[in-house]
Amino acid sequence: MTEAMTGAQPQPKVEPAVGASAFDWKLWIYTNYDCNLSCTYCVAESSPRAPRRGLSIETVRRIVDEAVALGFQRLFFTGGEPFILDDIDEMLAYAAARAETIVLTNASLLRGPRLDRLAALPRERLVVQVSLDGARPEHHDPYRGAGSWARTVEGIRLLLGRGLSVRLATTETPANRAHIEELHAFRRALGIPDEAHFVRPLARRGFATEGMAVAADSLAPEMTVTVDGVFWHPLASPSSTDMRVNCRIFPLADAVAAIQQRLAAMPAQDKGKQKTVQ
Repeated sequence: MTEAMTGAQPQPKVEPAVGASAFDWKLWIYTNYDCNLSCTYCVAESSPRAPRRGLSIETVRRIVDEAVALGFQRLFFTGGEPFILDDIDEMLAYAAARAETIVLTNASLLRGPRLDRLAALPRERLVVQVSLDGARPEHHDPYRGAGSWARTVEGIRLLLGRGLSVRLATTETPANRAHIEELHAFRRALGIPDEAHFVRPLARRGFATEGMAVAADSLAPEMTVTVDGVFWHPLASPSSTDMRVNCRIFPLADAVAAIQQRLAAMPAQDKGKQKTVQ
């Protein structure tokens, strides 16, 4: 695969970031785009049919090192389904040793050796974020696939049984909109606290044909690294370049400077309208 990076060039000197309050200092890393599910609203356009396009462990290490040097405090690993990758545990271990690390998953693959390897990682700064859209299959499966709710809930229970830190992310859809309170009750019964659950709107990006229209100017920046470069926000879809900040990954400082410059040039009233969509 080809990564948007300067492979043979010397490691650039990374200067500490200035104006760290300019935007929320969390970095998203798209490890891959293939997935075991075919969610109909997937922003990343992931599915079992998506080709393996992702970041190598060497690239991830360099991303983490530069991000930490720049002042990023939280690292989000997403896909696709990250736990398809054989080296995801190595990536997470490297990141969690240096910053708070959150890995997004549908939890349906976290069984047997995969779960054992995850549970063996240092967990002081590691959080597993699981996508769950409802307290019942009929609130979750219409958008994520038949049988996915049962596998995801089983995965959540297994993660909690191993003592891992779990939080939930819910995408509000026509199937679950009237049943969010039921989901809250279900989640509390699992032992997951209110602060470890957020509900986000459906965004009309990627595969989604309904939901909220979003663009870079309407979203608060959350710097995102993919195999195709650096983007304004994780809602950037691989088939679109409208949110791309830089076609090259390294040095990350260049993308940070570009985001800060764009924010500085933005009228104050427009900044106030920017949404935060986790």
